[in-house]
Amino acid sequence: MQQSTGFTRLAKAAARFTGRPLCFMLAVLLVLVWILTGPLFAFSNTWQLVINTGTTIITFLMVFLIQNTQNRDTEAMQIKLDELIRSTQGANNRLLDLEELEDRELEAFRVSYESLAQQARDCAPGDEHQIGTPALLPDGQRPSG
Repeated sequence: MQQSTGFTRLAKAAARFTGRPLCFMLAVLLVLVWILTGPLFAFSNTWQLVINTGTTIITFLMVFLIQNTQNRDTEAMQIKLDELIRSTQGANNRLLDLEELEDRELEAFRVSYESLAQQARDCAPGDEHQIGTPALLPDGQRPSG
């Protein structure tokens, strides 16, 4: 197992911390303290600037943290799906690593699968076995007949 980089460790730790109820409660407490200090600072522009600046900085940093977490989760899920496709007999291995294809190639797959779905919806009752998972030949061609 490869050792995590410093950024990955930091991002994982920050994501775990910020996703906990304690972090949410700390944020609520911070806002309450800010509200309660309003009269003390006569609701001045500086008092307003403190919360605006703080929330802007936190939001800015959280966007990158959320994106990093989302990218990592998506990549792990894609690898798991690829393994399920690879290990399923009769599955179309051309679908492995599909997320790396160009948009036009993805669109061709989508159209193909929409057609299969329509065929399944249009089949007569009792004929469902005829539209199940098709067997594929080694070169990816479907058997005739």
